[in-house]
Amino acid sequence: MQNQSTNKPSQNINTALTLDSSSVREGLRIRSNWTKRCFDILFAVTVLLLSSPLFLFASLLAKVQSTGPVFYKAKRVGRGGKIFEMYKFRTMVINADKIGIGLTTHRDSRVTLIGRFLRITKLDELPNLINVIKGEMSLIGPRPEAPNYVKHYTETQKQVLLVKPGITGPSQIANRNEEEKLAAQTDPEHYYITELMPKKLELDLHYVATQCCISDIKWLIKTFWVVIFPPKGKKHIGESRNLPNI
Repeated sequence: MQNQSTNKPSQNINTALTLDSSSVREGLRIRSNWTKRCFDILFAVTVLLLSSPLFLFASLLAKVQSTGPVFYKAKRVGRGGKIFEMYKFRTMVINADKIGIGLTTHRDSRVTLIGRFLRITKLDELPNLINVIKGEMSLIGPRPEAPNYVKHYTETQKQVLLVKPGITGPSQIANRNEEEKLAAQTDPEHYYITELMPKKLELDLHYVATQCCISDIKWLIKTFWVVIFPPKGKKHIGESRNLPNI
């Protein structure tokens, strides 16, 4: 689902980003890659083994919801700008990318009834662990974007591509109600490119520059917490600036 958008980012995107190249690269220098990789593999393999019955259950749900494959392989931009296929359990009707935009809004008609359940429970993202084991993703990091949205990145924003994308992280938690925000817009793609995406990238750049093992563990715990106990109040994306201080 990657329709090309002709909308251009707003002129003030760069002013929203306060981190320079040196601080981002310093964060990369401090963080030990092998430590993060070992943690990713150990955690991903353990979770897949422990959740194998749940994985099978979700696979069956994805298969019976409608005709089509169990997995949806989304084209995403990874570290260094390399394109890879991100695995998810399919939650939409077959050929959904041909009958709508590249974003999913709240109560999107393309999402099946079973697909909504998979999305609410986050079971649809369980196959992301396969990408982690393959070395294409990490547990914590910037959420990978589709190529047609990455083309709108500024040079500063492209620094998020210096690290592996993650299953979860600050911007994902802060923007967990993204579908509702998009559904309220007359032009969801324009709003995403000019408003939501720059603010998500601001958080991602902050994470890249300040990442450490302890903060990754905290973000992992916080992710489980918000999935199991969803907050009643919906934090606006603009309020997410304080999230890194956990």
